[in-house]
Amino acid sequence: MSPPITLMVQGTTSDAGKSTLVAGLARALRRRGLRVAPFKPQNMALNSAVTVDGGEIGRAQALQALAAGVEPHTDFNPVLLKPSSDIGAQVIIHGRAIASLSARDYHAYKPTAMAAVMQSWDRLCAQYEAVLVEGAGSPAEINLRDRDIANMGFAEAADVPVVLVADIDRGGVFAHLVGTLELLSPSEQVRVKGFVINRFRGDIGLLQSGLDWLEARTGRKVFGVLPYLHGLFLDAEDALADGAADVKAGEGALRVVAPVYPRVSNHTDLDALRLHPQVDFRWVGPGQPIPPADLIVLPGSKSVQADLAWLRAQGWEAAIRRHLRYGGKLVGICGGFQMLGRSLADPLGLEGAPGARGGLGWLDMETVLEAEKQLVNATGHLDAALGGEAAVVAGYEIHMGVSRGAALQRPALWLASGEGLRADGAVSDDGQILGTYLHGLFDSPDALAALLDWAGLKNAHRVDLAARREADLDRLADAVETYCDLDALFDNLLPAKSSR
Repeated sequence: MSPPITLMVQGTTSDAGKSTLVAGLARALRRRGLRVAPFKPQNMALNSAVTVDGGEIGRAQALQALAAGVEPHTDFNPVLLKPSSDIGAQVIIHGRAIASLSARDYHAYKPTAMAAVMQSWDRLCAQYEAVLVEGAGSPAEINLRDRDIANMGFAEAADVPVVLVADIDRGGVFAHLVGTLELLSPSEQVRVKGFVINRFRGDIGLLQSGLDWLEARTGRKVFGVLPYLHGLFLDAEDALADGAADVKAGEGALRVVAPVYPRVSNHTDLDALRLHPQVDFRWVGPGQPIPPADLIVLPGSKSVQADLAWLRAQGWEAAIRRHLRYGGKLVGICGGFQMLGRSLADPLGLEGAPGARGGLGWLDMETVLEAEKQLVNATGHLDAALGGEAAVVAGYEIHMGVSRGAALQRPALWLASGEGLRADGAVSDDGQILGTYLHGLFDSPDALAALLDWAGLKNAHRVDLAARREADLDRLADAVETYCDLDALFDNLLPAKSSR
């Protein structure tokens, strides 16, 4: 097999559009009949996904795999860092947690991490016709250049060409691109083929003189200017979505709120609620008043005890107690589920200092963090009390906590296990509280409708999150094909575009 077509997308800043551009390119190359793999050497994110080989990768790479039409694999993101504090993170290599390291200790560990990166890279290059690489942050972060494995350090080691992407909606796009290029070493500068400008809105004619100047100033081509795609819905890599794709609900909408605790994880679980036309969804951040709601959702957390302490300090415990007293419904997912029990214990110090803390006490159960992380994709259905076998669920579990107690005798879900089913989660005796370990609880249309009915919204419209995601990936790929010179970007190595 001949060597694959390769390209690395690096950004002038975080959230410049690296993940989006790689996803759009992956779908565009798939349309041309190529077998494509996404690749991110090192990712730092609390949003993750379970792979076909039973590991864990960044959620952006799972989305890019979907765009490419392949199953997510641990080789697509060989190093994943999940921050547990401002100076430390859980380190995941080839899909498995190997240690929790401080930033300084991880810096010393980087040569070992780089070896894992190159092992994955070699495997992908042997299997795929094209490999699209996503950088992390910016390659011009001088303090991170030593032992870099995320940007130019990888590009140099793997000998891949680079394109820089910048977000013009932020302002200062020419300074971002020229400044980034100037801060690279001579060999790194040579590696940069050119630029893509992202999220442009307005008259492209008014931008042309700037593009001409940029090409003359740098000697590099502007391969494309992507338009601002209003309402584009793609799974967020880590930061909370900016709300641009949210549907604005009308009168009579179900009011749903969720707290933004410091280590909130897998918040994409709530995307289906954000996008539902009959749901008024709001994230509530630190210091913000907690508004009245019909449903409160406690999302996942990377540091459950610490986030529970934050929750209490922000007044959520009293607000939820009042909410339940007046008949409101409450859902806890993964870490949020663990918070609902009587106690949380971390005897090994996996998420902080060893010890135990009292939970909110609304479900009769205790949770203990254990060393072995549970990683599994799962399908099943809601319990009869919530919608029965007709309400199919599909999602994934990522957790180190093991919960035990009487509350689990009233499960929320039944998930496939071998030849039968296993119980998951719990529903309170009064039917007001639901807890589950399943991420993706709201993603399936039937489950979403049943859960909204349980929460008080009758005759809910059907919302298919997967169909919306596919449509927006196609919309993104259409924009990439229309506004980017793909043949020039890939040195005329691409096959002719196939008809769809």
